[in-house]
Amino acid sequence: MGVLEVAAVLGQSTTNVCMTRFDDIRLLRVNYLRGPNLWTYRPVLEVWLDLGTLEDHPSNRIDGFTERLTALLPALVEHHCGVGERGGFIQRLTEGTWAGHVLEHVVIELLNLAGMPTGFGQTRSTSQHGVYRMVFRARDEQVARVALAEGHRLLMATINNAPFDAADVQRAVDAVKAKVEDCYLGPSTACIVSAATDRGIPHMRLNSGNLVQLGYGAHQQRIWTAETDYTSAIGESIASDKELTKTLLAACGVPVPEGQVVASAQEAWDAAEDIGLPVVVKPSDANHGRGVSLELNTREEVEAAFAVAEPEGSDVMVERFVLGHEHRLLVVGGQVVAAARGEIITVTADGRSTVAQLIDSQLNSDPRRGAEEEFPLDVLDIGTDAKLQLELKRQGLDAEAVPVAGRVVTIQRNGNMAFDCTDQVHPEVAHAAVLAARVVGLDIAGIDLVAQDIARPLASQGGAIVEVNAGPGLLMHLKPAVGSPRPVGRAICDHLFPAETSGRIPVVGVAGSRGTAVLARLVAWLVGLGGRHTGLACRDGLFLERRRVDARDSANFDAGRRLLMNRAVQAVVIENGAGTILRDGLAYDRCAVGIVTDLEGAEALAEFDITGSDQMVKVLRTQVDVVLPEGTAVLNAADMRVAGLAPLCDGEVIMYSADPQAEALFKHQQAGGKAVLVRQDRVVLANGSSESFLPGLGRLTIWRATHAGVDLESLLAAVAAAWALGIPLSLIGAGIEAFEADLQAALASLQLSQTLLSPEQQMA
Repeated sequence: MGVLEVAAVLGQSTTNVCMTRFDDIRLLRVNYLRGPNLWTYRPVLEVWLDLGTLEDHPSNRIDGFTERLTALLPALVEHHCGVGERGGFIQRLTEGTWAGHVLEHVVIELLNLAGMPTGFGQTRSTSQHGVYRMVFRARDEQVARVALAEGHRLLMATINNAPFDAADVQRAVDAVKAKVEDCYLGPSTACIVSAATDRGIPHMRLNSGNLVQLGYGAHQQRIWTAETDYTSAIGESIASDKELTKTLLAACGVPVPEGQVVASAQEAWDAAEDIGLPVVVKPSDANHGRGVSLELNTREEVEAAFAVAEPEGSDVMVERFVLGHEHRLLVVGGQVVAAARGEIITVTADGRSTVAQLIDSQLNSDPRRGAEEEFPLDVLDIGTDAKLQLELKRQGLDAEAVPVAGRVVTIQRNGNMAFDCTDQVHPEVAHAAVLAARVVGLDIAGIDLVAQDIARPLASQGGAIVEVNAGPGLLMHLKPAVGSPRPVGRAICDHLFPAETSGRIPVVGVAGSRGTAVLARLVAWLVGLGGRHTGLACRDGLFLERRRVDARDSANFDAGRRLLMNRAVQAVVIENGAGTILRDGLAYDRCAVGIVTDLEGAEALAEFDITGSDQMVKVLRTQVDVVLPEGTAVLNAADMRVAGLAPLCDGEVIMYSADPQAEALFKHQQAGGKAVLVRQDRVVLANGSSESFLPGLGRLTIWRATHAGVDLESLLAAVAAAWALGIPLSLIGAGIEAFEADLQAALASLQLSQTLLSPEQQMA
């Protein structure tokens, strides 16, 4: 009985309920599908569940279960489920649905509450009684596993009416949140990745942090938060040296405050007297405002500020204080794409509370403040923030002081940059910011400047640029406390990938069970002859051009990813068996050409509960599902089930068959489709009713006599794939003739040719 097949239960009385204590649902297998799979295009966590005795007790036969569950997770009413409307899942619970299906929705709701919205999930029965396969969308495997564990605990407690209250739910949500904080991309990186996804640009996470590859192979770009492949290491070094930055900016006409580098508190005061009060004291390599003290007017304040700044950097600077608000302008690719303003943060005394209590009640209670990266405003910790302590000391206060009622106490001179002012930036101010980024040598920069009014030129108000920051944070522009969010992720994505570029290289996927390794090799050979540096992952190994770099079976996810990560690769061919799709998913999100040869091999997939060719359709259709709209599916017309996958393709379809009378082939040609077939012992290319022989390739009986390792169907599929990729027809024919079908002979031939080359030629 399937999860959603509740008809047998609907006719039974719901008064016949069971008060038995149920054993835990057993999690038989948990598998993370990292690429497109038989469930969906995106990564999912697949869980095999054994319901045990719960198989005989759907939700409407467990006394009070629905009421208890919805009391703990009231937002389940928003789950549409298969009903397609608000309250749909509640309807399923009331009518009767199985515990595996309920677990799916509980896990999804915990992810939603933890700030990881997840709309996709499915639960399906298997051939074993009481065993189900449940999947849900999973951006990160570790986060998904924690959500599963917490959801399982909540569900079993609810089923058995064990103690579990709102506090327990919150602890479960907090556990998921903590794992999100540990494992998921930071908000700055995530917004760039999201923008890339919106543009159809693929991405691959390269480490457990924020290093991400956008695009594939030779067309990729890498980001690390707001640093990119274009970000100059020299520029970053200059930006970290504030004195050098100021010198370069001043030489190029950018207004900066005069200042001096000092080595002691005494030198700091001497410099302040030279420059003129008030002054600013900050580390010479300060970033993001760390260790910066503003508007210092006395020797005591300057010396105390030196003590705050010294631990933060190698040197300490004293600068002229510039009157005004601090602003952050984000420059991307020579344009100001966002601007934010900082504000003086204050509290108002009530005559009863200490300063620490006022900070907690008036500032830290703001829901926009938090310790995690996702919050636009920081939590203020008076116990550890030396700058805050210094600011209070300047006002004759400390954390335990109780100011008189009505007194306004300054907490930060310039708080978080949380007030969007992008639309107010004067063109001359924008020009100065862009020039500053260019002088330092950064493609993406956070320009800190001080001005009384950002809508006026800096010169007219004595404003100045005070810092140029590499790798600027983006959250202030994504979640401003006041004003409109700015599409900074899209700006960075467009900077890396100008219009009409997708970061993609031609990807050819080969799926099936018969002759797919040699087919993949033949396609890679033809693509390489077409002038592209080609990578190949198949059962015969991992290849770069014709060099085998790994002799192990490489028809798997990890080998495919190794190719897509390689900057030298201009095209890839990847063999995908059904087991690979079921175990890991495809290594790529979309492909230029997807080949399906057959739907055999179910007998080897019992561990996945695949028992027949009808189920193989659901597995191998994945290869066709991911063909790009501008791509091509290459399908074996001799197998009606394979040919039946054609409507699933977003792009063009080329059928192939050694039998020119094959029914699917004939219908496809009649509809004006392309085909590769055999007539008169020759390979024929058909475009609707128009047919022509493949040039450069003679009679097949002669060719097959010298290429015994390649069956005719593989030859036709390879020709179709090369045709779809735009390789010249004469080159395809010549390449087929020259192909070395025997792998060992091909490797020996390559080795011989390499030994005949000079060392310089071998390096080339």
